[in-house]
Amino acid sequence: MMPRKPRPRRDRSEVSCCIKYLVFGFNVIFWLIGGALCAIGLWAWTEKDMFHNIGKLTNVALDPALLFIIVGGVMFIIGFTVCIGALRENTVLLLIFSIFVGVIFFLELIGGILGFVYKDWVKSQIEDQVRKMIISYRKDEDLQNLIDWVQRGWLQCCGVETYKDWELNMYFNCSSPGREACGVPFSCCKPTESVIINKQCGYDMMKTEHEIDKDRIIWTLGCIPAGEQWLEANLIPVAGVLVGIALLQILVVCSSKIFPGIFYAQKYC
Repeated sequence: MMPRKPRPRRDRSEVSCCIKYLVFGFNVIFWLIGGALCAIGLWAWTEKDMFHNIGKLTNVALDPALLFIIVGGVMFIIGFTVCIGALRENTVLLLIFSIFVGVIFFLELIGGILGFVYKDWVKSQIEDQVRKMIISYRKDEDLQNLIDWVQRGWLQCCGVETYKDWELNMYFNCSSPGREACGVPFSCCKPTESVIINKQCGYDMMKTEHEIDKDRIIWTLGCIPAGEQWLEANLIPVAGVLVGIALLQILVVCSSKIFPGIFYAQKYC
């Protein structure tokens, strides 16, 4: 009898093509989203001529365009690097990416635990940031559009705790000489059947003579309590999204072979 030929051993020096294209496909999307966010931020900065007025930037959190640039830039660089690593089967780049995702997941986990334990402090910090945003409402068009969208389009709220928080803004303060004094932005107004938006619907809403009419015309609940109500009403979908993101991060880490150690699979699927 002819001796049986030994079965070919698996090549463990290459990355599995299933993992290769899974990682590549995921990071192409990640890369494109990052590039789009960065482009939007750069376009907004160009429109505001911020490149020649960088000294006006005092708080990163109060400039949505800068946040888009930073987040988008980081996503773009990471996504592009991992795409190259996946195509060239560079396990070092994949390992770096998996470690980066693992660190992010760990920080998210720690942040969630600390946020739950110190939820009162977190809430006070959020309230402080929202008040600063109200003060800077007229200073940045992007910030103004963000606040208007939150108040009118998302939470249907006005101010931080109540609509009277708009007195913090120099234009809506009752001591202001302008026409908007003792008023609130139009985004605080409840929607009407009219197609045309009345930009003056919030005028004089903090004056005592409008105490009866204000509940009919504007939202009186602040955005912090409105946000808490929205979260309670959408707890299951929000929790599902967060769990899905966490599972995706774990999948990415495992697919890049960070657990437990680096192991290789057969080259062909």
